[in-house]
Amino acid sequence: MNPLSNGKGIRISPLHWSQMEADVRSKTAEEACGIVAGEGNQSRLVIPMTNILHSLYRFRMEPKEELDAFLLLEEKGLEVLAIYHSHPHGIDRPSVTDLDELTFPGIVYLIWFEQDTAWRCRAYLMNSGQDPIEVPLIVSD
Repeated sequence: MNPLSNGKGIRISPLHWSQMEADVRSKTAEEACGIVAGEGNQSRLVIPMTNILHSLYRFRMEPKEELDAFLLLEEKGLEVLAIYHSHPHGIDRPSVTDLDELTFPGIVYLIWFEQDTAWRCRAYLMNSGQDPIEVPLIVSD
């Protein structure tokens, strides 16, 4: 289900928020990336991934890890709720590179960015050839 279809945005549990933030903090020398799985618009699982590009400005998930994650989601009856990645020295919205290299059109992208020494996150629904649409992001069980 597209989290916009019910008008409630995307809901991330405090545990999953902490897991993503820890991953982002631990990988400040490159863009962190991963998958948020869920049901409806609620997160159920966070799967950090290896950025095989090891870049500050781009990410690409390790293919075997990505396949394993999709198989796990299928086994658990979950769907991809969002893709997260960080902009360690970047902006608080999708970059031109993010739009050019969009891998999962129609999925929410969580963009982590550092502001005033704290990590923050914004959510965007991204589709090929369209401007990103910011999605409400609620941290709650």
